[in-house]
Amino acid sequence: MLKKFNTKVIAIAVTVLVAILACTPENPGNPNPRQGNVIFIHPDGTSVSHWGAARMLYFGPDGRLNWDKMSHLAVYLGHMKNQLTATSNAGAVTHATGVKVNADSFGLDESFQPVVAFSGQSKTIMEEAIAARKATAIVNSGMIHEPGTGAFVAKAGNRRQFAEITKQIVLSGVDVIMGGGEMWYLPKGTAGRHTTAEQSQRQDGINLIEEAKSRGYTVVYTRDELLKLPANTQKVLGIFAADDTYNDAPEEELKKQNLPLYVPTAPTVAEMLEATLKIVSQNSHGFFIVLEEEGSDNFCNFNHAAGCIEAVKRADDAVGVAMKFIEKNPNTLLVTAADSDAGGLEVVGVTEADFPLDKPLPEKGENGAPWDGKEGTATLPFVSAPDRQGQRFPFAIAWAGLGDFTGAIISKAHGLNADLLPNTADNTDIYKLMYRTLFGKEVPQK
Repeated sequence: MLKKFNTKVIAIAVTVLVAILACTPENPGNPNPRQGNVIFIHPDGTSVSHWGAARMLYFGPDGRLNWDKMSHLAVYLGHMKNQLTATSNAGAVTHATGVKVNADSFGLDESFQPVVAFSGQSKTIMEEAIAARKATAIVNSGMIHEPGTGAFVAKAGNRRQFAEITKQIVLSGVDVIMGGGEMWYLPKGTAGRHTTAEQSQRQDGINLIEEAKSRGYTVVYTRDELLKLPANTQKVLGIFAADDTYNDAPEEELKKQNLPLYVPTAPTVAEMLEATLKIVSQNSHGFFIVLEEEGSDNFCNFNHAAGCIEAVKRADDAVGVAMKFIEKNPNTLLVTAADSDAGGLEVVGVTEADFPLDKPLPEKGENGAPWDGKEGTATLPFVSAPDRQGQRFPFAIAWAGLGDFTGAIISKAHGLNADLLPNTADNTDIYKLMYRTLFGKEVPQK
């Protein structure tokens, strides 16, 4: 009788102890330690070769990017419902819903109805997060209607319905909205901070900036204004350029117009993410951030090597911000994935005898592929950062074309549930991993 009593007492004590541990400061009120926050970084257009070029230029062949230091990786398979190579809009819809769609989809199916997500709801994963009262954010170096982030809260019959997509984003309930594209917030004839009256594009008469203010958003327009936000800020609309925050054009065109790669007053995506984390981490229900560096796609599609590699470095800086946050907040998942390989970039690395540092590169390789040096076609070669022995190496960038390709794309994960990233990840698996982490449960099987 005494033995039976002691067994019951021990069982009750263990149960109580488990319940107490589940509510420790490291895991407040959350009995499921596998549920937490999600940061999805979409370095658009990047393949292994893009990351390799950035590694060589900024850190050298023996150095490592933040992206290299993420704990888990997978080969990413990104075909669409009706074609092998992804489009930016359809790739984003798949990330946001977990289902394959046609290449022209922006959240709608072939019957122009909202795509039913893998969860069974006609909502994206971010729309479900908003309904669950989680803090949410979309951050983009391009115009805010860019599909890599926009497709998480907007739906349209055509990806070029920029005014409609911008309106849906502002009305979506997302807590933090950051990017460019002021011209699509303002009615025709209305000047803004970055936009002339002639540049403004809206034809419906709606001033979305005033609408956002009426909904409680603090509006900021520059890096300095972003960095000066009060610590208790809850909702932010950051508008950092009339168009994109970068100037995507061939090297020769930017040189002719004396334009920089990026708008000088605009924050980088790393700075946007750092500010965003301070805001969304105040929410006790958790948060979901989708961030896109769009320059890595657009510069590469113009075969602008220097701009392309700069954009990849900026994406990597954002990865570093997320990883640093995870060090102190291990209940957070970071996942990265591109959906296509922009420009088909490849590094051509030979000896200095082949690529003299004081002599312009050939315009093309032996097979006719165009080559870029550090200032464009027929310019001096890039030179890597030093290796372990202090040696630097010349290299060129070769291009397969001007579009998006199905290349060597890698998805990576770090932090909470990173081990659940499959070794070979279909584009639908990105959604499933994020859903599992945000909501603490497997996606319901159909």
